Amino acid sequence: MEIIFLGTGTSQGVPVIGCKCPVCISNEKKDKRLRTSLFVKTDKINILIDAGPDFRQQMLRENITKLDAILFTHEHKDHISGLDDIRAFNFMTKKPMEIYAEIRVQKALQKEYSYVFSDNPYPGIPKLNFNTIAEDIFYIDDIKITPIRLMHQHLPILGFRIGDLSYITDANYIAKKEKEKLSGSKVFIINALRREKHISHFTLNEAVEIAKEVGAEKTYLTHISHNMGLHKSIKSELPKNIEPAYDGFKLKI
Repeated sequence: MEIIFLGTGTSQGVPVIGCKCPVCISNEKKDKRLRTSLFVKTDKINILIDAGPDFRQQMLRENITKLDAILFTHEHKDHISGLDDIRAFNFMTKKPMEIYAEIRVQKALQKEYSYVFSDNPYPGIPKLNFNTIAEDIFYIDDIKITPIRLMHQHLPILGFRIGDLSYITDANYIAKKEKEKLSGSKVFIINALRREKHISHFTLNEAVEIAKEVGAEKTYLTHISHNMGLHKSIKSELPKNIEPAYDGFKLKI
């Protein structure tokens, strides 16, 4: 299995015109963080986790021409607002994109993309096929996927375990029984928004403590705001088996 970090940032971390903070003026590519999304490639299928506003740019950057399914962690705009651009994949495959999401997230997508679900849809609109998921294990083809129930302040959201990979973003709480699902992961990915306390995201220290509990061979941090600072500086503060991911980073599991 190969994974690509399509984006490792947040809407608080996208470079701002005129901003003079170290991240925004950095020329280092590892400091350029588009909205968080992960691409998972197996021998048979290609899966995307979340499709935010930078989806099209990320697909083009990585030259991804095959996409079989999209998993959604939750319905916030920075995770769903690129969905319209799946129409290019519809055109190539001549079939709908398989969408895996909770009922609540499906309803949010139906509201956000009402034109897709109208009685007389406009020609060329995105084609979607909803697959309802919750907390039970499900399969895409023969790939086993275990949902991880998380809390994003008061909003229940999902992380996912796919084989030896466990992926968590936008969370600030994981119950003990959900942490048990992460045991034995070789690669663990977790959000770390900033150093200061936040109402709905893990801080750097909180993410590191959870990573130590999980005990994966390697942990990568994602959903990083510009307030966290430069990639090089963050990496220098962390244990050897924990490091910040960056856009375009690839690894095999």
